[in-house]
Amino acid sequence: MQQFLWVIYPYLTLSLMVWGSLWRYDLDPLGWGSRSSEVLEKRWLKWGSLLFHWGIILVFFGHVAGILVPKAVWSALGVSREFYHENADIAGGITGLMAWTGIGILILRRWRFPRVRINSRVMMDWVAILLLFVVISLGLSITLLYNNMVGPYGYRSTVGPWIRGLLVLHPDPTLMAGVPLLIKIHILAAFTLFAISPFTRLVHIWSLPLAYLRRAPIQYRSRTQYRGRGA
Repeated sequence: MQQFLWVIYPYLTLSLMVWGSLWRYDLDPLGWGSRSSEVLEKRWLKWGSLLFHWGIILVFFGHVAGILVPKAVWSALGVSREFYHENADIAGGITGLMAWTGIGILILRRWRFPRVRINSRVMMDWVAILLLFVVISLGLSITLLYNNMVGPYGYRSTVGPWIRGLLVLHPDPTLMAGVPLLIKIHILAAFTLFAISPFTRLVHIWSLPLAYLRRAPIQYRSRTQYRGRGA
């Protein structure tokens, strides 16, 4: 079971994410995106989307710093264990709450407004957004509840090396044996989210709009004023 959970299952989900994304892009390139519902409701989407996207981006970089950067590197930089965990709790708590609040607003919006609800699809929208809410909720529970009630867990000595082992194709499942159950569920839920992402709106994470940074601005001209001047 340890071999399946911490070696086979992660590689299965990551393979499905990669090949599923390629398959969807080849099958339906015009449907590649998040299917924006801004025309159906804008006010709730504005706040929910801003909070969620900024929160999840900062959470992602926090995970990169905590998991992919070895503990020895932080020690070499003079960052103590206490300082690291204290700042990780504060930064992770704030950014996690941003992402959690944002995804909560988006879920309520999708249910509250009939036009948005009618245009929502089960797999494309609901499964993705609800599983994303579960993953974020579990991570936030670890940061705000577990770390402060039980004590900060040293994931940099277990989860970190295990993740890095996966990336270099040499995972060690024994590292996950003593990891708290809440963290294990969080990790497995995240890998499940990776697996379903190609078949949901989450596929748009591969289409970062970097071209907007160098694209010429679009100029809009008022039809009424234009006609008036032409007359």
